[in-house]
Amino acid sequence: MTQDQDTPGQDGRQRPLPAGLHPDTLAVRVAIERSQYGENSEALYLTSGFVQPDSATSAERFASGQGYTYTRTSNPTVTAFENRLAAMEGAQAAIAAASGMGAVLLMIMGLLKAGDHVVLSRSMFGSTLNLFGKEFAKFGVETSFVSQTDVAEWRAAVKPNTRLLFAETPTNPLTEVCDIAALAEIAHAAGALLAVDNAFATPALQQPMRLGADVVMHSGTKYLDGQGRVMAGALCASAELVREKFAPVVRTAGMVLSPFNAWVVLKGLETLGVRMKAHCENALAVARWLEAQPQVARAYHPALPSHPQHALAMRQMSGGGGVVTFEVKGEGAEQLRRRAFHVIDSCQLLSIATNLGDTKTIVSHPATTSHGRLTEEQRLAAGVSQGVIRVAVGLEHPRDVIADLARGLARCGDIP
Repeated sequence: MTQDQDTPGQDGRQRPLPAGLHPDTLAVRVAIERSQYGENSEALYLTSGFVQPDSATSAERFASGQGYTYTRTSNPTVTAFENRLAAMEGAQAAIAAASGMGAVLLMIMGLLKAGDHVVLSRSMFGSTLNLFGKEFAKFGVETSFVSQTDVAEWRAAVKPNTRLLFAETPTNPLTEVCDIAALAEIAHAAGALLAVDNAFATPALQQPMRLGADVVMHSGTKYLDGQGRVMAGALCASAELVREKFAPVVRTAGMVLSPFNAWVVLKGLETLGVRMKAHCENALAVARWLEAQPQVARAYHPALPSHPQHALAMRQMSGGGGVVTFEVKGEGAEQLRRRAFHVIDSCQLLSIATNLGDTKTIVSHPATTSHGRLTEEQRLAAGVSQGVIRVAVGLEHPRDVIADLARGLARCGDIP
């Protein structure tokens, strides 16, 4: 859980930060107070336990949850990551989890109980769809799946027992964008909360809480780390939600982020702004090229004028993001799959992997990876056909990424 971050300077320790700093500055400067050694780069506290000065202090800290006692409940490095991410999102507090899906699980366990109802975009990440629609259905949590982009469907799906609306924007993999402010209005009118998965945009491009969201979820594994090194997740919310709803679950259930992983993502945040600018520019160049290829049925990127929610995306986000998705032309699921596999397997530069947000460009086939455990009906409802290919554009020169995709697309139409 986030804790106080500033201590007046003495012996090399930092002074309070001035108000009104840009998110790029917060990404470099917000952490926790320096140790007595005055380190300029944040320290990594690799310890499972913390020595207490006396029994009374130990008892008080264990009872109150304040101070450091055991890394399953809190750790200075994890706190530094939480403080920094919360500041960048414009949130009062943040709480870390072991992965992005761990953060979703934490949110469900902290906010919902048997008999509660959730409204969820059917275009969400495949594991999120399964977690709500399958795993937590066993515990009596009801979920209605609606169109990502149709506000009327969201409104019509709300019930008296609705407690949460949850959307991902842009979505994985088709980069669909929802109207955050409109969904917040619907949720709050029903006495529910709005949660937004901000993993694709990051706080460098979009801050959902400024548009009315109550909870912002992150998979730190992606752009927050930025180099595909570690797993991490987090929830940003009000201090009350973090303290009363989420922190008790972490202490009990133990979906805790390791200090090392927290330190890696903490340092990754320092370059998030400049990286996201480059990802956006590179991805848009690739998207424009793909859109012009005769073998491509459709290319998706929020910054393309042809994107269905282009105008909304440009209002909510300061860039289109680093993910480009396209669909090859073909007839029938089997041919589409063979042609998609041909394009992917012809790449000599791009990495065939399932992560995204890496400096290295990653290409994947969502129907058999991120959405592979869904039924074909569920995949098609989310717009994920067998011909869809996702490209998480990295920091290579876009000309080289384009040349690599061209290898497979050049012969794609010849695949029976």
